[in-house]
Amino acid sequence: MKKIGMIGIGLMGHGIASNILRHGYTLSVLEHPGNQPLDELKKAGARPHRSAATLAADSEVVILCVTGSPQVEAVILAEDGLLKGIRPGMVVIDCSTALPSSTERVARAVQEAGGRFLDAPMTRTPKEAAEGRLNLLVGGDAELFDEVHPLLSAFAENITHVGPVGSGHRMKLLHNYVSLGSVALLAEAAACALRAGIAPEAFIEILAKGGGGGKALERITPYLLARDGSGLKFAMANAQKDLSYYNSMAEQAGAVRDIGQAVLDTFTKAAAIGPDRLVPELVSILAPK
Repeated sequence: MKKIGMIGIGLMGHGIASNILRHGYTLSVLEHPGNQPLDELKKAGARPHRSAATLAADSEVVILCVTGSPQVEAVILAEDGLLKGIRPGMVVIDCSTALPSSTERVARAVQEAGGRFLDAPMTRTPKEAAEGRLNLLVGGDAELFDEVHPLLSAFAENITHVGPVGSGHRMKLLHNYVSLGSVALLAEAAACALRAGIAPEAFIEILAKGGGGGKALERITPYLLARDGSGLKFAMANAQKDLSYYNSMAEQAGAVRDIGQAVLDTFTKAAAIGPDRLVPELVSILAPK
């Protein structure tokens, strides 16, 4: 499988596309207003397409890296969508963050059209995407997973087969709930510390040496010290979306989600204030001057 199509060349997708080209694959990309600039990719050989249908017809594997389930469904099921150009045996790999129930419906539609489907959402940041060091959580047939593993290795460092279709997206929502929930807890504590007159340096040092240390603290530390949000380049609106997906999944499963709802409520309020603000800025939203 050397002919790859890609839909969704955003902050994460651009890094994925660059690494696919770097590893010698032929790449087609969908022209879309939400893309990052495509100049470098085109210079490296990427071929642009105007519709998902024509891109699919020119590809053996199509990778999706869009915002969420509505966008995935539109790309695949629209009148000029991917299903219109699908060929027998073609593989669709959805690297988006999506609702598992939607993922299962979309996978059935792809399979009924003669294609094959994996959900392979990712963790880490645009920096690791550019370096080819993403983590992938893959749901789908184990033999298909093995078949496409060389392609996934072109842009990912850690690749885990979680289970059948939908399992990757379920695990991604669990991961993002724990990750964003940890950041929300720390941000609320940091806001309280500011109100109580605790210096950020002391707050960070004491947590880092105790039970509050870890990746979440590392990611918001630059903001606590210097109002630099680049430690976690993730928008409030995206955090709200992911947590709404998590809560929907938990509700469908009949799972307890009292804390999950509280975290969602926190990011819903923050997104209403500034949807494009970065997640570390939650500290300032919770403790305005």
